[in-house]
Amino acid sequence: MEYSQLISSAPVVMVEFYATWCPHCKHMAPIVDQVSELISSKARIAQLDIDSNSEAADQAEAQSIPTFIIYAGGIEQWRHTGEIEGEALLAAIERYAD
Repeated sequence: MEYSQLISSAPVVMVEFYATWCPHCKHMAPIVDQVSELISSKARIAQLDIDSNSEAADQAEAQSIPTFIIYAGGIEQWRHTGEIEGEALLAAIERYAD
């Protein structure tokens, strides 16, 4: 799926760019899983490994990892780079998903 299709594949899409070798990404993995479970009925969560999705990372201008981007209607609404508390990430998604 093309990145432009992905970010328009649901009313609200949160994309995480990560890498398997990134310690901050590894720390965020269980938090993202938990947020995904809580929000799955309201938003699509997509996790893209930058090593196998470098073109998408370039399109999104994701220069550091982890990078979280929330799209509503295919338009970027929010972006955060680095670790973030689960409650803050959930609140950011809910801001656009409600």
